[in-house]
Amino acid sequence: MVDAARHERTAHQLRMLSESLDSGRLGPVRRLVNSLSAAEIGNLLESLPPAKRDVVWGLVDPEDDGEVLLHVDDEVREGLIAAMDADELVAAVEDLDIDDLAELMEDLPDTVIDEVLKSMDRENRERLEQVLSYPEDSAGRLMNPDVVTVRADVSVDVVLRFLRLRGELPDNTDHLYVVSRRHQYLGRIALAQLLTHEPTTPINTLMDGEQPAIAVDTLSDEVARQFSDHDWISAPVVDDNNVLLGRITIDDVVDIIREQADYQVLSAAGVSEDESLFSPVLRAFRGRFLWLSINLGTAFLAASVVGRFQATLAEVVALAVLMPIVAGMGGNAGTQVLALMVRGLALGQVSAANLRTLVWKEIRIALMNGVLLGLVVATVTLAWFRSPGIAAVIFAAMVINLGFAACAGVLVPMLLRRFNVDPAVGGGVILTTVTDVMGFFAFLGLATVFLLH
Repeated sequence: MVDAARHERTAHQLRMLSESLDSGRLGPVRRLVNSLSAAEIGNLLESLPPAKRDVVWGLVDPEDDGEVLLHVDDEVREGLIAAMDADELVAAVEDLDIDDLAELMEDLPDTVIDEVLKSMDRENRERLEQVLSYPEDSAGRLMNPDVVTVRADVSVDVVLRFLRLRGELPDNTDHLYVVSRRHQYLGRIALAQLLTHEPTTPINTLMDGEQPAIAVDTLSDEVARQFSDHDWISAPVVDDNNVLLGRITIDDVVDIIREQADYQVLSAAGVSEDESLFSPVLRAFRGRFLWLSINLGTAFLAASVVGRFQATLAEVVALAVLMPIVAGMGGNAGTQVLALMVRGLALGQVSAANLRTLVWKEIRIALMNGVLLGLVVATVTLAWFRSPGIAAVIFAAMVINLGFAACAGVLVPMLLRRFNVDPAVGGGVILTTVTDVMGFFAFLGLATVFLLH
């Protein structure tokens, strides 16, 4: 219900924007756009063709430019940045948090980067350079070095006075981190504890030393998994010597999860994650052509199997009508298993230890579905063509192909993972090939053996 309401609201906003832009009335557009959050503005910009997007972008409050740039995909971001001059870009990004600024740096022109670095004080410049020194998909790149630390040998009163002097806390601060004299991470203390205990209470008695810190080289996927497992709002990041470097907050993790979901959906269809809704035609063409070519090759492979049974098809024309049913049902069944496997691999739930159990489970499910669906298809076939032989053949082919589909759905992503290929990218193509080839071979092979001999 929430998603439906959100989608309806977005569709309504798009209609209003288009009508106002088409009529040349920019006042309603400006009021609408600047009543939205940065994320909502980003979603609208991604939903507009380039010409209208440029007009709307010019109406966004300059104070929101930096935040909006963080909430659009890479391709749209490149276009928006290209439409801004150097001064506008510097003004847009100079107040961003270090981790957010690091995310944008690679898309900014060199002249703008130089100006941004010049405008920063020495401490923040060093923090930014530190974050940028880590790989893109690591905890180090995600973290914000702006973290509030306290010592274990002080009291609650000392910490509260320190916080009042500091004046403000970073966003999503739910804990303060306790460190040693060498800035090594010791534990955390919740803000609520500071407010509910006596001022004289020592920090070391309130400190929670159980929360593990995230290693700076941890991959972003693993970071998201840990946040999900532990229901964290924030988490500390440390180096190999357990020195506290910064923290990762839940807003960054939500972005990771969304990017992962987008990647899996697009990759499964053979579409580049960099392609946006209104990508240039030539760029979209180049991105899709490769996978379409691969699909074409697999289609010829399936066709070659059919070609070996031309005589059978010529004798029993009804087989040509029924072939797509066998292949299609196998492909659908295999896709269900593949989706579960890709998800399980992403969550670290699948390994060699439970692979045999998974295969046996999916085979049993496939055989049950194959028998029941095969009976339905056989009954329809018998009523349609009045041929018990064809009905029996398609029943057997359905059971066989669904069994192969189950095995392929489990084993294909495991093999791809072993060869360092993302199962979400290539799994669908290989699975479809297996189910098509086996479906045609089983159906036409059985028909050749039992109907023509």
